[in-house]
Amino acid sequence: MKEQSILREVSIKGKGLHSGEEATLTLKPAPEGHGIVFRRTDIYGKPHVRLSPTGTTDDLIRQTSLSDGNAQVHTPEHLLSALCGLGIDNVEVDLDGKEVPILDGSAKHYANLIQQAEPVEQEKERDYITLKEPVSVTNGASSVIALPYDGLKITCTSADDRGIHTQHLSLDISSENYFSGIAPARTFTIYEDIEPLLKMGKIQGGSLDCAIVLRGDKVMSKEPLRFQDELVRHKILDMVGDLALLGKPLKAHIVAVRPGHALNNKLVRKIAEQIEESQKGKKPDEAEEKLPQSQRKIVRAEETALSTRRILDIMPHAYPFVLIDRVISFGEDDSLVAIKNVTINEPFFQGHFPGNPVMPGVLQLEAMAQAAGIIMLRKVSSDGKLALFMSADKVKFRKAVFPGDQLEIKVKLTKTRGKTLAYAHADCSVDGKIVSSADLAFTLMDAPE
Repeated sequence: MKEQSILREVSIKGKGLHSGEEATLTLKPAPEGHGIVFRRTDIYGKPHVRLSPTGTTDDLIRQTSLSDGNAQVHTPEHLLSALCGLGIDNVEVDLDGKEVPILDGSAKHYANLIQQAEPVEQEKERDYITLKEPVSVTNGASSVIALPYDGLKITCTSADDRGIHTQHLSLDISSENYFSGIAPARTFTIYEDIEPLLKMGKIQGGSLDCAIVLRGDKVMSKEPLRFQDELVRHKILDMVGDLALLGKPLKAHIVAVRPGHALNNKLVRKIAEQIEESQKGKKPDEAEEKLPQSQRKIVRAEETALSTRRILDIMPHAYPFVLIDRVISFGEDDSLVAIKNVTINEPFFQGHFPGNPVMPGVLQLEAMAQAAGIIMLRKVSSDGKLALFMSADKVKFRKAVFPGDQLEIKVKLTKTRGKTLAYAHADCSVDGKIVSSADLAFTLMDAPE
């Protein structure tokens, strides 16, 4: 199956569930391999926020949140559910506020918006996440298990603490049955939970216009139930949205009992860990081993990530000056995400500083430069080329980096001049918080024989 985007730009306006603030959301077409990416148009620089398994979820305040540095996007799950439920892989989402509008509490209006934008097939084959073995998570009486399956099927049992509103549904998710059977299902809450949330300053935009309220055995809403089992259908809607944090469509049979956002996210993280572990254990591909040395020295267009071994193939650096352990992903917008695991065994810790080891800022800068060089080497044939760091501007070191930290390095080309000169912006983060950043300039030159 091919990847899909949308044909035209479309917008919708509404209030956020928790902030009560009005925001305009615009869906824009995006190229193959772009993914679903948010852009906060109300923040200087219009920073992008990408989907990540490390997105946070909270059942108490009923929201999922994404962040990238200081830029955040709250309650995107209904929009993500509609995009993934209708098979949209690549789209840019402009948002002029911190919270995605709640609208009527379902994904119906977002599904209609996507249909209005007209889904279009692209050339690239869709890349699925497939499970090698079951993955399960539990929390008290709640549990979710993901089983290997050729497609996406969700079997869900929804119930409140008193077991009054118990519902069950099993459904193979397709664009057709999602649009008619899942997207219209509205969010719901227990009446007794409303006051504590208001005291926390939450649900400022909440009302019976955008939620079903359960009070004892009664169902309170401004319109009748859209389905007899609307509650469990909304649980499936949330599950589809939370699974979007994986960044790629999942093939699995999900069996869930009393799921919630936090448990869904726990499952997403565990699936992401399984994928990472399986990639670590992979032996070098035989076809790659047979490639001539010149082909192994370039970043090939089909490579979506780079292992340590591949980085050593491509870069001229060697121990102890290789400051990138792995490239996690390449973006279609000439960007990448890489990691550097900072261990106590780093040779520079012996003198910087004895008894109080701190990673030198200049080495963080070098790690950013090496990552930027890889992007440039990917844009042009890198065989026989060196990426040389030329200058750094607007360098900031915000927090110290210690042994045991993992640096996440995000770099994006901002300008190029021909095939020899490039400029990039880079951020280094630890646990989602930016520790250093810089604007870089570098050049490509022929390596001496």
